[in-house]
Amino acid sequence: AGGAMRAVLESAGITDVLAKSQGSSNPHNVVKATMDALLKMRDPITVAQNRGISLKKVFEG
Repeated sequence: AGGAMRAVLESAGITDVLAKSQGSSNPHNVVKATMDALLKMRDPITVAQNRGISLKKVFEG
């Protein structure tokens, strides 16, 4: 991740990231998209509950 995306991720405590943004390279749009993606992330327990499967199955496929 570079530039604006790296700044957002490092502010969230996320380091050592490799990422690619597709589409706009406008820093404002990259920051908005990065924040949107971080806010939409779900924890494994929520994923398991939504899918009706065990937590083990979430990780092992």
